[in-house]
Amino acid sequence: MRRAVAFIGLLGIAVAGISLSIMPMSRPAAAPSEQRTFLIPASDGYGIADCISSKSECGKIVANAWCESQGFGKVVAFGTADRTDFTGTVTKPTPVAAAEQPLSITCGE
Repeated sequence: MRRAVAFIGLLGIAVAGISLSIMPMSRPAAAPSEQRTFLIPASDGYGIADCISSKSECGKIVANAWCESQGFGKVVAFGTADRTDFTGTVTKPTPVAAAEQPLSITCGE
């Protein structure tokens, strides 16, 4: 009985190893000339708003990591989003506190 259980366990481990070796390890990269801008809420819960809005070195690291996680090569621009990026066609401007203003990350190549 122990041999049967050990054999089934060993077989399961072998099948899992084979399936992991067959699966692609990374996401396909975006087209080289394609750029995309992402709007991220400043209160996203990760605490990255200070780095990205100040355009400091830590912001560049965070923005590059964001772009790579979305399948892009590197960050093109990052910072606080422009009002026209998130208000759309609203004709009457509404006051938005700086803490609530979304962040913008543009990824490319």
